Amino acid sequence: MTTAAASSPRTYQVRTYGCQMNVHDSERISGLLEQAGYVRAAEADDNPDVVVFNTCAVRENADNRLYGNLGHLRPVKARHPGMQIAVGGCLAQKDRGEIVRKAPWVDVVFGTHNIGSLPVLLERARHNTAAEVEILESLDVFPSTLPTRRESTYAGWVSISVGCNNTCTFCIVPSLRGKEKDRRPGDILSEVRALVDEGVLEVTLLGQNVNSYGVEFGDRLAFGKLLRACGDIEGLERVRFTSPHPKDFTDDVIAAMAETPNVCHSLHMPLQSGSDDVLRAMRRSYRADRYLGIIEKVRAAMPDAAITTDIIVGFPGETDADFERTLDVVREARFSSAFTFQYSKRPGTPAATMDSQLPKQVVQERYERLIACVEEITWAENKKLLGETVEVLVAVGEGRKDERTGRMSGRARDGRLVHFATGANGQQGDAGSLAGRIRPGDVVHTTITYAAPHHLNADGEPLAHRRTRAGDAAEAGRAPRTPGVLLGLPTIGAPAAAPAPTTGCAAH
Repeated sequence: MTTAAASSPRTYQVRTYGCQMNVHDSERISGLLEQAGYVRAAEADDNPDVVVFNTCAVRENADNRLYGNLGHLRPVKARHPGMQIAVGGCLAQKDRGEIVRKAPWVDVVFGTHNIGSLPVLLERARHNTAAEVEILESLDVFPSTLPTRRESTYAGWVSISVGCNNTCTFCIVPSLRGKEKDRRPGDILSEVRALVDEGVLEVTLLGQNVNSYGVEFGDRLAFGKLLRACGDIEGLERVRFTSPHPKDFTDDVIAAMAETPNVCHSLHMPLQSGSDDVLRAMRRSYRADRYLGIIEKVRAAMPDAAITTDIIVGFPGETDADFERTLDVVREARFSSAFTFQYSKRPGTPAATMDSQLPKQVVQERYERLIACVEEITWAENKKLLGETVEVLVAVGEGRKDERTGRMSGRARDGRLVHFATGANGQQGDAGSLAGRIRPGDVVHTTITYAAPHHLNADGEPLAHRRTRAGDAAEAGRAPRTPGVLLGLPTIGAPAAAPAPTTGCAAH
């Protein structure tokens, strides 16, 4: 490599589609590239040296979206010799060499099991001037051993498992992420402590099915124990988790949530359908009564719990009666929010070949009715908080209209989105206001004055403002990093700075 090249490191950009697992994988991709000597491109940079697409395969339009974006990049790459394009994630795992066949200007394709290979594959593709496609059938190394560039100073994802042992007929994830593989509790807690040491206040434990955590080492109560252990970590103020599965949800987890002060009283538990017949066809091994029984137990232990869910409309064979049963369960469960989807046929899943695929207009009509039902309930539930004081962890990017309204935004402990004023009488610039002093990562207490179906407003002066180490990091422009173990991966461009001493999560 020439001296000029070494003094001008190559830039990168990661574009992410899909779930929280993909978002966290993108943090690892960024960490890998930066430890290999790349630097993140400026947001306005239209032609970084490397563009990585981290893809999702859950929705039907995922393929079109990827290939459309790849098509837009083709002339950009033609104008910038040396630019590289990499495609990873679930769609890469599914389509494999098909990506390079359809888009021969792609340089690297890597799967969900070998994220850590990306720097090597990029260098090999540059050296050989040919596309590199590497898809493994099983996990190479647990992703959390990889270096990670965290996007948030105040909240962090921590994977407790990867993969899934369920066989839902609509879901392609198990075939792309593989069988469930659990991390040891000590490794997880070490990573959490490392994040807290860098100022992170909130951690979300991630897994395709967090309730089955421990199956690999034979402890069916492991997840509840993990929640309680997080309660012993000094400086960790909020613990969340996603996603649980109703079939594995046990009373000890409810007790751990209720009895561990830093575990938030928020629960995301996918329903998918309120019809037992549809749940059976989906191969979801619980029924509506079981689901509602869990909700009842959660609310008995934590009356303030906010419960969110996922619902699929228009699954093959769903009748009007089946759909009405879903609406009944929604009304009974009183969700604070719901992620609603129209059934999307995914090749390779059993549901894709089922008879009785529903017409689009039927699915659309049901979907619109579901949205109306959900919003009526979420609005009513949010109105119950009018006049209540809530603790808000100030966030970045949650409020798209914040600049225009003079508000900031963040999440209450129960996960609800709150837009709050920073000045007296709701005006940001008022004398004596906190405007300009509240940073992302700080904590405020404020009173709810307005409720909408999807958010809350607090338009009075905050009652309290606490500056935090996360806010200090945000103000200084520092992103938490959790170094992993790089085994001989090549570096490129300017050498990466030596990592600071870390706690145990970097050494496992």
